[in-house]
Parts: sequence; structure tokens; C-alpha cells
Amino acid sequence: MRIFRASIILGLLLLLPTILSAQKVTTDFDHNANFSQYKTFMWLREPRMKDPLMRQRAIDAVNAQLTAKGLRLVTDGADLGVVANGSTMQEQSLQTFYTGFGGWGWRGWNDGFATTYPETFTVGTLVVDLFDSRTKQVVWRGTASDTLPDKPEKTAEKLNKAIEKMFKDFPPKKS
Repeated sequence: MRIFRASIILGLLLLLPTILSAQKVTTDFDHNANFSQYKTFMWLREPRMKDPLMRQRAIDAVNAQLTAKGLRLVTDGADLGVVANGSTMQEQSLQTFYTGFGGWGWRGWNDGFATTYPETFTVGTLVVDLFDSRTKQVVWRGTASDTLPDKPEKTAEKLNKAIEKMFKDFPPKKS
């Protein structure tokens, strides 16, 4: 029985990093917008982030995705305006690991220990809005959570992956 419990706990511990590191990317758009009319884009507001390297990576990744979709970056008079915002915040959770299950047993009181420790992690969200320059209305929004990691070596890969997912089905097809 002890081996069975230990294997379940080990299995959950191995799955935990996968569950915690999963990015969530969502998009929404104005179903009345005619995306075929948009040929150019420009930045109305670049993302505000503490790390200037991360800020530039986000700009470059959005530019690359929109350019790959056939739009052209201009400095004035664009069809679409891009506004992006990145935010990170630190959250804390308590992790408890048990060694055996204590309590009253067949031969009296059993040993069982629980170790609890706080774990701090950074949650990062990137929001990209595309505005129709003529109507000044949002026509598309992409949101990626758990995108802005706390370790610089993971930043570029994770950010690019999230923005690629975000623009995967852009421009949206009318339903």
C-alpha cells in the first residue's frame, strides 16, 4: 500500500511542472469587421514592461507575426493600430508534501510527517489589441497568460511561442 501511495505522489509531482507552465492563449474579434481591408499597421502604444529587452522582444514578435500575415509596418496613417500591455506579478502558494499517513492504526499511533513550504512564482500576461484606425474601435484582442517568465533565458522562447499561438488564426474568418 505504501508503494502505491508513493507512486501516486511521485506521478503527481512529475506532472506538476507541466500543469503549472501551461500557457493560456485566447483571442476574440469583432465579427462585423472586414479584416481583408487591413493592409498596414503601426504601434499606438508599445508594451510597458520593466525589462526593456522583454519589451523589444514582444514588439519584434508581434511585428513578425503581422508581417507574416501580409500586413506592412508603417509609422503613420496605418489601417490598424497596435496596443500591447505586459504585466507580471508575483504570487505565492503553499506546497505540502506528506511522508506516510499518520493517525491511529492497528498497533497504535503511526508516524506521518507533513512538510509545508511557500513557493513564489511569477505570473505574466501579455495583451495585444488591434484597433481599426478609421473607427477607433478594437477589432481584435489576443491574451496570453503565463507568458512572461521570471528567468531571462526562457523569455524569448516562451514569448515567441505565445505570440505565435495568438496570431495563428489571424486574420479571423467571418462565421
